Amino acid sequence: MKVLALASYPIELASTRYRLAQFVGPLAERGINLKIEPFLDSRLTAMLYSRSAWPRTALGLIAASLRRLGTVWRAHNADLLFVQREAMIFGPPLVEWMAMRVGRCPMVLDLDDATYVSYVSPTYGRLVSSLKWFSKTDDLIRWSSIVTCGNRTIAEYVKAKGKEAVLIPTVVDTDQFLPRTEPKTGQTPVIGWIGTHSTYQYLETVFPALQHLARKYSFRLKIVGAGRDQITIPGVEVENLKWRLDREISDFQSFDIGLYPVIEDNWSVGKSGFKSVQYMAVGIPFVTSPVGACAEIGEPDVTNFLAQTTDEWVNALERLLVDEDLRRRMGSGGRQHALAHYTLSLQADKLADTFRAIVG
Repeated sequence: MKVLALASYPIELASTRYRLAQFVGPLAERGINLKIEPFLDSRLTAMLYSRSAWPRTALGLIAASLRRLGTVWRAHNADLLFVQREAMIFGPPLVEWMAMRVGRCPMVLDLDDATYVSYVSPTYGRLVSSLKWFSKTDDLIRWSSIVTCGNRTIAEYVKAKGKEAVLIPTVVDTDQFLPRTEPKTGQTPVIGWIGTHSTYQYLETVFPALQHLARKYSFRLKIVGAGRDQITIPGVEVENLKWRLDREISDFQSFDIGLYPVIEDNWSVGKSGFKSVQYMAVGIPFVTSPVGACAEIGEPDVTNFLAQTTDEWVNALERLLVDEDLRRRMGSGGRQHALAHYTLSLQADKLADTFRAIVG
């Protein structure tokens, strides 16, 4: 079976890397050839979030749009069209519509975020947000044979639209995401967070709790991928790093405690809780907000703690800071939970079964 996968972003973005690219090998073992065509390349993606680069970005987007039209013809050679969120990051779903009709192949839509929820672009404001064409998600759901969903909230939305939904959580390869081999006994604990410039606002909500803890306990806060040149929290030792693909796993392994705060709004409720899976895979206990999938992934008090108020964050983090054995037990519990529920092979089986159900 030949599957043509359309992604908005290159492999540097988690959605492409973990919803598509890591399945190429496992699906090949199951007789399915998955070919991925991103809309943006790495260079254009890097420019996208810099307002000063907008003239070059605009020209790059025009060129990417013209190249994307070639997808319509290549769909002729595919048995199935697999669209991760959308074929292009702006405008109506014309490419998907033409590829289905000209290529004469059915479509599976993959949603790992609530892309049907509109928002204001943090970089370009309302003007660019209006070009996103948020209503396209509902069109793509309607045209799809099946929708693969990253969490229950998205699946319920899809079912409410009258379409079949298959729950496939975002996972990691647990043969690569491994617990660190050497224990860090007696060293200063590292509280860590890995994210993006758009999710950094969530991390800021726990700064008061971290300041409170720093008055009593010694720890280092490691932040990766915030997109800020400088981050200062009074009284807290902060290590601020840019995200790098070749360092992703080792950054997770360097933590003793993981942070996963989430703000409760329509967009965040649709998040797939992926960071929880990453923490568990490397055997790191974590504290997360009871929002959406974050409240459902893992086992509270076994793999992680749930916290909503500042006091709850302080109490949960304090328990982990002062008790190294607790950190070790919860980290081990998380690793076992990931192996039981969030392996790549398990999700590859579900994805392959979904494709075969459509193509026959």
